[in-house]
Order: sequence, then structure tokens, then C-alpha cells
Amino acid sequence: MLTTIYRSIYTSVLIILALGAVSFGQITTTTSSSENVTPAVLQAREAVRKVLDDAGKSFREGMVALKENRRSDTGAAFDKSVEVFLFSTLNIQSDQKLQGCYSQLIETVYRLEFPSNTQIPLIRGLSATCGWNWTDADMKLADEVVALAKPTKASAAVATSTSPTHSTATPIPNDSVVGFNQQGFEPSPLDTLSKLELTTEELQVDNNPVAQAQYQYIQVAVANKSLGFSFQVHPMIQQYINYYRGRGRSTMEVGLYRSGMFMRMARRIFREEGIPENVAWLGQVESAWKPTAMSWAAASGLWQFIPGTGSRFGLRRTAHIDERNSFDEATRASARYLKFLANRYGGNWELAMAAYNCGEGNVDRAIRRAGVSNYWAAYPYLPKETRNYVPNILATILIANSPTQYGFGHVRPAPSLQYDRIRVPASTNLALIAQASDTSVQYIRYLNPHLRGNVSPPEPYIINVPPGKANEVFAVFRRIPASKINNTNLANSVSGETWQTISNRTGVGVAELMAANPGMKDPKGKVFVPVSGNRVNTISYTRPTTPNNSAPGISARIVKAQAGDTVAKLATRNGADPTEVAKYNGLLPNSVLGAGREIKIPGK
Repeated sequence: MLTTIYRSIYTSVLIILALGAVSFGQITTTTSSSENVTPAVLQAREAVRKVLDDAGKSFREGMVALKENRRSDTGAAFDKSVEVFLFSTLNIQSDQKLQGCYSQLIETVYRLEFPSNTQIPLIRGLSATCGWNWTDADMKLADEVVALAKPTKASAAVATSTSPTHSTATPIPNDSVVGFNQQGFEPSPLDTLSKLELTTEELQVDNNPVAQAQYQYIQVAVANKSLGFSFQVHPMIQQYINYYRGRGRSTMEVGLYRSGMFMRMARRIFREEGIPENVAWLGQVESAWKPTAMSWAAASGLWQFIPGTGSRFGLRRTAHIDERNSFDEATRASARYLKFLANRYGGNWELAMAAYNCGEGNVDRAIRRAGVSNYWAAYPYLPKETRNYVPNILATILIANSPTQYGFGHVRPAPSLQYDRIRVPASTNLALIAQASDTSVQYIRYLNPHLRGNVSPPEPYIINVPPGKANEVFAVFRRIPASKINNTNLANSVSGETWQTISNRTGVGVAELMAANPGMKDPKGKVFVPVSGNRVNTISYTRPTTPNNSAPGISARIVKAQAGDTVAKLATRNGADPTEVAKYNGLLPNSVLGAGREIKIPGK
């Protein structure tokens, strides 16, 4: 699928580039005589040279990262090498060297990312086309990178269960060489717990006064139905509480902190679907509240759906979206799946949770062997992961509802992730949505981890935008004709600005600007800036991968937080912008960091 997509992208680029030069803003690097070499021409040549040099610098950074097997950094650097052209405002079709370099660069990046035995990347040829004046060391590096671009066989994850997660799939090798920005295996807390053997001390309940008192508290909470649903009290629940109060403390602390971002949304959706709100703590065990988490079993998202179960409950997977990684849609699917399971097992939530983990078939077989529809009776006949899974969730629920009781009163949950939801037209470039909501494409991607590229699906689709920006985005799409959505950029006008000043900084003629903004006598607020249909700006160079929080092309260094640090405090100490550091790490500036936590500081 990815190969097909990228072939389409490359073919589209070549078609667009073949359309020829446009009438305005042309850049000419050759002249018929020295008389035509004006200051304007010299300035244009310098602009061309800078674009080519900047692209070459970023591409070389990508080669270095690829040689060092830093594949995410590789993708970011290669992305930046292409985006230099996209954001240059130059009309690439009017300059032969720009056109040749741009088209060959896309082809080369594609061949490096998706290796083929028949299509070898010609990096030396790319260097010559772009005029990169590389040294012998650079050429040696290029040859080494070409040698690395050889296809290898990679095992695919096999999902045979109907459950969101399971333990029978073949792991995906960590050394797969296909793709640069693919979501790697990120173990959830459950992955560790599935192999966990509790210590003798953790197993103690009756002989531990603290554990005994807490166990009695569990009995009272269940008897009073204070948690919103009933379950059978069992010593293993307290044993997992013992674990979290000791060896597993950091896992619980991180989970309680990150829960703040999504629990308000999860509780609302679970309540709307008729599910006990506390059951939503299942998300902490599944993903540690990471919406882009991807397991070796091909399970993905906050609620770790495998493709089959996701589709079964309405989550779409296309070339444009994977709704398993969405916030709202995946949460609602999880609630509906749990409701289905609870009805299947007569309102027994322990069995429903077990089936969520290992599938209805495994639970049904365990019940038949036990001879009774009871989780603890069926316990010996369930997979080990599931035996740990249910008491783990129940322990998490108890701790989350009484954190002080269990020694976690110091954990302050992160602020709720806020966003507005708005329906945008089909195939809308995220750059336009970002401009309309006064943010970056990276942040739009962060709010929409289910989008696979920088374009919305080919039908009207609901997109998350920064809070308070829905009306502004709606106003933009109400003004702009559907046929011009992806041939238009936005510019923010300032008080006292004229059409001429906007023309000067955008390169678009005054008449065109005024025609694109009918009824607007003078520039006011957001102004439409038309983009000619055959200009490179209309091309969306995207890679359909799981998004990350880092901006393309930005290197980062890792620092460790000290006790009492917030993101803002750590960023200031390291001479960085707190807002940028927060976005880069998927946090908020006022997020409290635990001592020793590693934070990435983006480079300048």
C-alpha cells in the first residue's frame, strides 16, 4: 500500500512539474547577454542557490542519520530537504536546475525509504543534478548509504484473535528497513506485567499490616459499590497494589499523570455508552495513555485495537486514516466493545475485561473448563497475560480513586487535552487548517494522530483543532470555494497593511489578491493568497506514517529532569523555549516531571 501511495505521489509531482512555467514570479538563471544580468536576476539566482544548498545540507544530515540507524531522524532530515523547496515561495517550474533537483530528490528519498532490487537510489547523480559540490568524504558516505538501501525480509505481525491485544502474534523485527517514521514497538505496562512474577514480599497480604488494612478497604469499597460496578474481592488485587507501591511505582505515577490528558473525555464517552466510568482506567493498562502506541501484536492506539476488532466496531483504516489512533472515535469503539462483552457475560465485568484482552473464544473455553461463569474459577485456564491483566486493572482503579490511601497523593494529573472538533471539506491540506487556526501542521498532526498524511480524507471529515479555533476555521472554509481549497494559502494581515504590502511579501499580484478576497476593500484579518495550479506549493509531499511530536528536521539533545522540575523550568534552565519543548515532548509547559525523566530539547 505504501509503495503504491508513493508511486502516485511521485507521478503526480512529475505531471505537475511538466506543466511548465507560470507567468508571474519566474526565476531565470540563464541570460542571452550580459546586458540582461540585472540586480533582480542576480538576487533570483542567489535565492535558487540557497534553496539548493539548504536542501543538500538537510539531505546529507539524513544520510548520516541513516548510516547510524537513527531512522526517525533520517525521515525528519529527508522531509526537510524536500520542504525547503515547498516553502521557498519560488516557482520551481521556471528554473531547470530547481525542477531537476526537486524531482530527482523525491525519487531518491522514495528509493531509500522503500528499497527495491530494481530501483537503486542514485545519490551521486542527485548530487550532480543539484550542484552540491560534495567532498570525497561526502561521496563515500553516499556510497555507504546506497549499500544500506537493500530490501530485507521482515516478518509481519499475524493477528488471529478477535481481541484488541493478544500474545500469539509473531513479533515485528525491530530492524525492519522499510520506512523511516514508522511507529516502533512501545511496550505497554501490560507487556511487562504479562511476564511479571510477584515477589514473596508482594504476595504478602495477611502478614503485612499495611496491606491488610488496604485489603479491608477494598472489601468496603466493593460492598458500598462506590466504584460504580461490582467485582469479587480477591487477594491478588491487593498483591498488585503491593507491586505498584514498590517496584511498579514509576509505572503507576506516569500513568496517573498522563491520564489527566484523556480521562475527562473517556469518562464522558463511557458514561454516554452506559459503561461504568471507572472501567475507562483500562486505558492505562493498555497504552499508558499514549494514543500512538503500537504493539508487536499490531495493536494500536489508546485502547490497543488490532485491525480486525477495530473494524468490527467502526474504526476505519484507509490510506488516509487509521482511526485506532484517534481520541474520540477509538474511545467510543472501546466502550461499545466492552458493553458488548459485558452483555455477553451477564454483567460480569471481570470476564468482560478478560475477553477484551484475550478474546471471547479464550474466555468461553476457560469458562467451560471451569464449569462456572466466574473469572477466578476460570483463572487457571486463561492465558498468563490475562491472568495478570484483570487484577492489574482492578488495582489501578482502586489506586486512581484513592491515590492518597495508597501513597500516590503527590501525583498531579496532567491538564486535560483541549481541542475543538470541526468538519472540513474533502482532501483538505493540513497546512491550510493550521493557517486558519494559527498553529503549525505538526500540532494539527499531534491533535489528530489518526491522520496518515498531511491531507484530510477524500470526503468531509471531522478534524481536531486547537481549542477556541473552530469558529475561525469554519469562517475560512465558508469564505473559500471548494474548488480553490488546495490552491489557497492564508496570510494574517496587520493593522494598516495594504494589498501592495501583502503582495510584496507573498509574491502574488494585487489584482489576484483582491480577486481572491471579494468584498474586502482593505486587508483585514486572514487574507486568502491564491497559489497557481502549477506551482510547487500545491504539491503535498507527505509520508503516511504514524505521527510524532517532533518538528521535521530539528535535532534534539536529551536532558534529565531534576526533582521539582516542570517542563517550563527545565526548558529555561537549558536555554530553550518552554512552549516548543512542551510540544516536542507531547506535554504542557506546566507539566510536572519526575526526577531523572528524560526530556528532548529541540535544536535551534
